[in-house]
Amino acid sequence: MSDAWDVVVVGAGPAGSAAALAALRRDPAARVLMLDAAAFPRDKVCGDGIAPHVFDVLGELGVDCDRLVAGTRPITGLRLRSPGGQVAARPLARPAHVVPRRTFDERLVRAAVAAGAVLRRHRVRSVTASADRVQLDNAVRARVLIGADGAESVVRRAIGAKARRKRTVAIALRGYAPADSWPPGEQLLTMTATHWPAYAWVFPIGDGLANIGYGELLQDTSPSRAQLVRRLHELLPDARPSGLRGHRLPLSTGRPNVAHGPVLLVGDAASLINPLTGEGIFYAVLSGALAGAAAVSSDPARAYRSGLRCQLGRHLRHTDVIARLGDRPVMLDAAISAARNRQRAFDNLVEIGLGSGRLACSSAAAVAAEFVRHGASRFGDRQPLGD
Repeated sequence: MSDAWDVVVVGAGPAGSAAALAALRRDPAARVLMLDAAAFPRDKVCGDGIAPHVFDVLGELGVDCDRLVAGTRPITGLRLRSPGGQVAARPLARPAHVVPRRTFDERLVRAAVAAGAVLRRHRVRSVTASADRVQLDNAVRARVLIGADGAESVVRRAIGAKARRKRTVAIALRGYAPADSWPPGEQLLTMTATHWPAYAWVFPIGDGLANIGYGELLQDTSPSRAQLVRRLHELLPDARPSGLRGHRLPLSTGRPNVAHGPVLLVGDAASLINPLTGEGIFYAVLSGALAGAAAVSSDPARAYRSGLRCQLGRHLRHTDVIARLGDRPVMLDAAISAARNRQRAFDNLVEIGLGSGRLACSSAAAVAAEFVRHGASRFGDRQPLGD
């Protein structure tokens, strides 16, 4: 492995594969190496939900998206249950999919290899960066390094990226169960004011199984596995998922720190996870695609920052503000009540939670109207809004 590359990507999940694809799309002659500690196929703890926005990005990179979702069934509806019991169940503007990460990541990394990237199994332990190059484990040299190695990123720690702010990390637990009890083609998110922000989900795959899980924002202390399992069963008493596994999610803030000289961070390694829903695959492939294209430019750090700011800047600021407003469950009660009554408000909520949408003035007005019309007590939250 003692050789030099134009671009080295650490982590071959969706963010890393998208980065490799984008670099080769921009410069087919680029020498691109992907390093991953695991052999594919491999499992990844995740809700497995793939929003249509993901396929928009991958399609532009030349990926056959029909092959990525083969064997699954489109998700055409979404049911939201607020902490106070408000329910909005409506069709999605565009269908989504639920593809187990063991399958999705394997298919995507093979697409990157087919495009010309080299995949090697290797666990990176040390990263040394200078102004114009990076060295990994005294064995691999790169003009640009892309850190796509997840929430516990070795690359992120090695370059001394800023510590994550308090209350910006969530923990989630997921498993699989027979989908017989759930409507086919419909995802469910059910929220609870207990341990808020917190919710459970049911995502049918279309092969007879459903991805079922529970997540909450970490507070001063971390819950035990037994506590997480109990809270999952309280919200979904009919669910009996097996193979439950947990993971941490570093949630996005308004201005992510993503570029450090010749080192670019993408996906979970850059703390790019939607703070409202925990969705991370869209952010992963989009940031990966932007970083990959920037990596073969004359000024990778500047190009990547500029591209990410253009594509996600306003969205991230909106989600940051909404997450702060959502500290009180009553706000989600009002938002879901508005979504129940107005398809436009529902669609806007989905775009913010799954894509790069921003809070529309009409949706904000609808939420405010619901709150004023019914009052906080109607939504099951009697706490005052002020401090």
